[in-house]
Amino acid sequence: MQIGIIAGTGELPVIIARDAQERGYSVVTVALEGLASEAMNQVSNHISWVNVGKLGDLIETLTKAKVTQAILAGKVPKSLIYKSKVIPDFRAVKLLFSLKDKSDDSILNAITDELEKEGVSIIDTASFSPNLLTPEGTLTKTKPTDDEWKDIKFGWRIAREIGKLDIGQTIVVKGRAVMAIEAIEGTDEAIIRGGKWCEEGAVVIKVSKPQQNMKLDVPVVGTDTLKSMSSVKARILAIEAGRSIIINRDGFVKEAEEKGITVVGYKGNPDN
Repeated sequence: MQIGIIAGTGELPVIIARDAQERGYSVVTVALEGLASEAMNQVSNHISWVNVGKLGDLIETLTKAKVTQAILAGKVPKSLIYKSKVIPDFRAVKLLFSLKDKSDDSILNAITDELEKEGVSIIDTASFSPNLLTPEGTLTKTKPTDDEWKDIKFGWRIAREIGKLDIGQTIVVKGRAVMAIEAIEGTDEAIIRGGKWCEEGAVVIKVSKPQQNMKLDVPVVGTDTLKSMSSVKARILAIEAGRSIIINRDGFVKEAEEKGITVVGYKGNPDN
């Protein structure tokens, strides 16, 4: 058995690769240069480092290794399209020009289609490593106050709406007012921006999109999220249960408690 991993930033690709090897898979990694962790070298049976703009090289690496199933793991910041000196190859240029827009969904679905044309199916992390998914309930010893629950429920509905529009997955609220909405800058910067308006006690909510394809861009939080929250004295992190991933959950919860942050796995009300 073998599995392909297209590795972007963060610890998630390493965790999935290690999990796959422990279950007897041979791991073929396409590590994106400047994004993937060097630790992928230690958890891959075969690894190729590929420039993020070279879609043709990425596909060729997987097809040459006879990979038929792969996982997209780790973030690839969309800001690379606008700020980076990455030079796309012909296949990537053709893909970008074919898009109706440059939303996350459009880009990731187009890449998935290109891979599937070559016989490589993208499978979702949730089905491959279900143990990584966020459980429902309060994960820390401290629980939200009644007022903080009001903020969670207020913000949840709004976060789902911005997700539906494919704007972002995270919002920051306090006192039933929206302080920041994530856009291209990403979760951590949105937390810092919104947290500064709150001064302290911000409630951070991260959800999957209602139309979320669990093969693509599953919401993930890790210690960087906690650092950003701590820097602005944010108080609550509510992340969608069953449709998100917490990196190194036990260690994450312990660090959250040390920083005075309450973590909740939440599914929302039926009408959310």
